[in-house]
Amino acid sequence: MLLASAILAVLATLSLRRWEASAQRHVHEQARDMATMCVEKVETALVKTEDEGLVGLRRAVLDPEFTAGRPHSIQAWLHATPFFESAYIVNRGGGVLYPPRWSPEEGATLAALRAEIPPGFWDRESRRHVSLGGGDVALIAALPGGSLGPLLAVLRLSEQELRRGVLEKALAGLEGQSVLAVLDASDRPVYAARPLDRAERVLTVPFGDALPTWRLALYEPEGLSPRSAVRRQAGLFAAVFVLLLGVIGVGLAASYRLVRRESEMARLKSDFVANVSHDLKTPLALIRMYAETLEMNRVPSEANRREYYGVITRESERLSRLIDNVLDFSRIESGAQRYTLVRRHVEPVIHEVVDAFRHPFAQAGFKLELSVEPDLPEIPLDAEALAQALANLVDNAMKYSGESRRVEIRAGRAGDEVRIEVADDGIGIPAPEHTRIFEKFYRIGSSDTQGRRGSGVGLTLVKHIVEAHGGRVSVQSRPGEGSRFTLHLPLTMNG
Repeated sequence: MLLASAILAVLATLSLRRWEASAQRHVHEQARDMATMCVEKVETALVKTEDEGLVGLRRAVLDPEFTAGRPHSIQAWLHATPFFESAYIVNRGGGVLYPPRWSPEEGATLAALRAEIPPGFWDRESRRHVSLGGGDVALIAALPGGSLGPLLAVLRLSEQELRRGVLEKALAGLEGQSVLAVLDASDRPVYAARPLDRAERVLTVPFGDALPTWRLALYEPEGLSPRSAVRRQAGLFAAVFVLLLGVIGVGLAASYRLVRRESEMARLKSDFVANVSHDLKTPLALIRMYAETLEMNRVPSEANRREYYGVITRESERLSRLIDNVLDFSRIESGAQRYTLVRRHVEPVIHEVVDAFRHPFAQAGFKLELSVEPDLPEIPLDAEALAQALANLVDNAMKYSGESRRVEIRAGRAGDEVRIEVADDGIGIPAPEHTRIFEKFYRIGSSDTQGRRGSGVGLTLVKHIVEAHGGRVSVQSRPGEGSRFTLHLPLTMNG
């Protein structure tokens, strides 16, 4: 009995090990097939995204302005195609047509890439991917340049947009219990649907020419190897295992929601920094340009001189408003913002804001309709803060007016409150967005708004300022029919 039991135990152990090895090979083959399929799916999605971008680039390089040496069409294309982080356009003779300025290191890189391109590449509208320093990936494409002859475009792919626009969409929902991750040349995870802590790498598959030096890796979470699965199938701990899976599922769901929320907040903060940087750069560039023109005495007439001074003044005021918004938002976030409420009339505040915008109204061809009821009662207010809130609404009305050039400002009493309304006939706001537009960093994700400057905190400041006055802000808007923002300010503060 002991011998038979020992022999049976040995045979069972050997059989179990053989089954385990066979199961591991089978799982490995299935994992490789799945990883290969995912690689092909990512490459297909990448090529499709690149094709869509190259269509617009071909139109941009054939634009008469670019042919004449003005890069506006390429800049507009880059702004509308965030998938490409930067672009370089080179002619067959080695001249760099875009960007207007480049560093010696960039010039050396372009010369090295151009030297690797065979002559036939230029004439067949070919393309290829290359690996740049630091693990970055670039697309090299030959383009028809019209009168400029064949052109070579070197397009650096944005890792953030590649991860968000290609990898997440192509790989979402394909992992099952496994975890798919994309690794760069230094084994840094570029994309992973779930955390890789204590996960075991099973295999890696290279992407090939589409993403040189990048690989797709498949991980198995700890405790889910074939050997563990065999032992669990014995049934002794089946109930405990089911409970454990439930706990893991809840933990993964909670972790996914937390990571998603943090990722969204990180993206919004990144967009906020980028938008503020752009908004700071634009007025500074204009101020510097006109100031240098005045300094070099290249103004042909006194009328032009006054116009340049007006532009400098206007852009300085715009810069001040932006900086005030950022500083006030920072104080609000830290809880240090304070308001001094004194009973005053609202008319001087409204006229102060209107006077500040008279020049921008005139320059942009806006028609202002101002209506303030006489003898409005005094209300408790912080004049500077209320002026800032009203200026943000007027600035938004100008930005999102579309083809219309009308801004309406009305003030009047309604019961136990004073209402200040700012209205436009612009692009409007969808009803589901009426609440979200007051969230910090949030901007409506339509194509009508993404091309317009903005930091995403203006309406947040408006809401905070009005609520600090004991009031509220409301919005009435429909797409294509304009927007009307109303500040409801109480005659007396409660408490």
